[in-house]
Amino acid sequence: MTRYDQVQGPGAELPPWGSALRTFAGRHPVVGDALLTALLALVASAPMHLMFGRHPELLCYQLALLLPLAWRRRAPLVVFAVISAVALVQWLYAGRVLPGDVALLVALYTVAAHCPRRRTLAASGVIALGNLLAVVRWSSPERGAKTFVGLCALALAAGMIGANMRNRRAYLAALEDRAARLERERDQRAQLAVAGERARIAREMHDIVTHSLSVMVALADGAAFAATRAPEKSAAAMEQVSGTGRQALTDMRRFLGVLRADEPDALRHPQPGIGQLDGLAAQVRAVGLPVRLRVEGDVASVPAAAQLTVYRLVQEALTNTLKHAAAGARASVRVSCPGDRVEVEVRDDGHPVPSSGEGGHGIDGMRDRVAAYGGQVEAGPLPGGGWRVAACLKLEDPEPADVEGES
Repeated sequence: MTRYDQVQGPGAELPPWGSALRTFAGRHPVVGDALLTALLALVASAPMHLMFGRHPELLCYQLALLLPLAWRRRAPLVVFAVISAVALVQWLYAGRVLPGDVALLVALYTVAAHCPRRRTLAASGVIALGNLLAVVRWSSPERGAKTFVGLCALALAAGMIGANMRNRRAYLAALEDRAARLERERDQRAQLAVAGERARIAREMHDIVTHSLSVMVALADGAAFAATRAPEKSAAAMEQVSGTGRQALTDMRRFLGVLRADEPDALRHPQPGIGQLDGLAAQVRAVGLPVRLRVEGDVASVPAAAQLTVYRLVQEALTNTLKHAAAGARASVRVSCPGDRVEVEVRDDGHPVPSSGEGGHGIDGMRDRVAAYGGQVEAGPLPGGGWRVAACLKLEDPEPADVEGES
């Protein structure tokens, strides 16, 4: 990709003082053009100072042709029209060619460099007509054709140089605009990446904290109930609370450590996967929810990121069962890995406990995770009672799919 700052603009080959002079002239066009006009007037008038002394009216024509050039970039067409009018008066009354007639070429160049093509063609037509009039009046019949061709060649050269400058300026402006748009798009992509990362962090923290707190609350309630009747069971439940809390802290430290470049232990703690579902099921059983786990297929062929998604899906589904199912409920988890996809199904047979609070965002988090693999999530009540969550992750060429189901 070519950046506009890598393209040599006009004046890139100039020495430092030349570039500084060009920059000053660009920022102060009237001052720069006035200096150019003064220099041009001095060079054009010096060889004819004796004639100007004898014919001061010629000096007036000379100055009238050159002075408007001081405003050539401010009003190119107006300056061209004024100089053309002075040249017509010169043709009518002066009776000779003056060095200041070069102002016509400078004015034509300025029109070509700053005005649309149609106006440039109109100005070129005026110059061609002026050349014809000049040849008719001031050139001999023998040299008339050659003189006319030479004058038109000079005018054509001035117009082409001006048009080339206009095209180059437009090209550089287009490159600058493209670079600015690319920078804006880069910033937008960065903002979208940040938003996606924040959503991912929110999902991970939701899964870790919600599951661990649900288990700890259930264990603490059981420990409080058994404190007087079975102190040993209460102590075991509190040990489970302590262990669950430590596990939650470990998971949070592992996850947040991946986000920190200075975390030395981040790579030593792999993210949970399908292999850790046994421990998750055991943790939920300790709370009092019987869980039957069945894993089928080649788990080793499932990528680590997909395994993390499966683990979080099962974790969220079991957490919802703990929070919403009535006492005595049982759950079953089935994970199947045929090879090109992973199928997950979590069922429970408990009737939901009435709740007046608003639902959370667990199902929405499941949908976001599975959508990254072009899959679907189905969540809803079973006909005979209970709740079912099912998902399918595509492992090859995933395409985003619509998420169905109700929470």
